[in-house]
Amino acid sequence: MIRENNKIELYEDQPIRTAWDEENEEWYFSIIDVVAVLTDSKDANAYWRKLKQRLIEDGNETVTNCHGLKMKASDGKRRMTDVANTEQLLRIIQSIPSKKAEPFKLWLAQVGRERIEEIIDPELTIDRALETYSKKGYPADWINQRLQTIRARKELTDEWQTHGVKKGNEYAILTDEVTKAWSGMSTRQYKNLKGLKKENLRDNMSTLELALNMLAEATTTELTKSQNPQGLEENRKVARTGGQIAGEARERIEKETGNPVITSQNAVSLNSVVTGMLEGVVADSDEKKN
Repeated sequence: MIRENNKIELYEDQPIRTAWDEENEEWYFSIIDVVAVLTDSKDANAYWRKLKQRLIEDGNETVTNCHGLKMKASDGKRRMTDVANTEQLLRIIQSIPSKKAEPFKLWLAQVGRERIEEIIDPELTIDRALETYSKKGYPADWINQRLQTIRARKELTDEWQTHGVKKGNEYAILTDEVTKAWSGMSTRQYKNLKGLKKENLRDNMSTLELALNMLAEATTTELTKSQNPQGLEENRKVARTGGQIAGEARERIEKETGNPVITSQNAVSLNSVVTGMLEGVVADSDEKKN
């Protein structure tokens, strides 16, 4: 279900209306609002209609797949407006011939180049992850722990693939089983506790939470190797057992310390996906110019 976000984000004093799809964990943004920010057009609606028509004529599937959603207008009335998810929005921005849109196009080209470099040399992925976490202010011990969890996760998904589990939805189902078994909550409930939406749950865990989550996944990996389950249902039972072992460790820790392992504390609070992206890319572009 897509729900309009009560908080209207601002960029250069202009509103950007947002909506959150909880089921698919996807942000949607008012295309007209973003067009108004990135162009000098006095009529963003007319600009978008013209651009939309041109994209349709060019066979651009992004426009065809855009949703319509009722959002509150400046006069307080709710009117249907076109919205786009992050990927769709970035593709639309690529089609906007505007100086304000140029930093995004440069940024997308840079991201594409870096992704190709990482495919050629996977070690670069680790180096960039280290740099990113460091810039976000994470302490060194947490970063080391986080990188270990990435390795443990990769080993687990490799085993799932070997044992007949399909990527995507089935991975998500098994991950949920592991999470529920050790934490007592589904992945979505865990995120809700920490006030998260699109953010990565592990990036918002304490060192102890990371350690227990890694224990759950590493145990599931070893059980999968020894028990050789096949397909989703057999792997589901193994995932539940692996998570339960880590859950027992969590309960023991809580009994001995008198404190809950899992809390609502998170590492990062999103201000706005679009606003943050806008400010970050433009600031980076300005810095390079200077």
